[in-house]
Amino acid sequence: MANSDCIREKAWSVKCTVISQEGTCALGHKVGDEFLISESGISGHVCISALYSLLPKAFAMMFNARFPWLDDQCRATHACPDAKNPVVFELQRVDVTES
Repeated sequence: MANSDCIREKAWSVKCTVISQEGTCALGHKVGDEFLISESGISGHVCISALYSLLPKAFAMMFNARFPWLDDQCRATHACPDAKNPVVFELQRVDVTES
């Protein structure tokens, strides 16, 4: 998807994928784990601390925010707040029909 295709009038869903995990995650997140945030809710399993910290970015992505520091407006990364056991997520805008 091109950057210009990532901003539109209609809301997106945001697919969150674990791309890095170190230490011992309390929920047991592993690289490759996924969950989906959409207008109708969250599907999949996610640590509540990670969820609370990434929701503002995910909602901004859902509703077409532009992030001037991102080279790719379709994807962003987010680290959970547990510094001793970090989990890094990739957030990707996806069409509901693709999810």
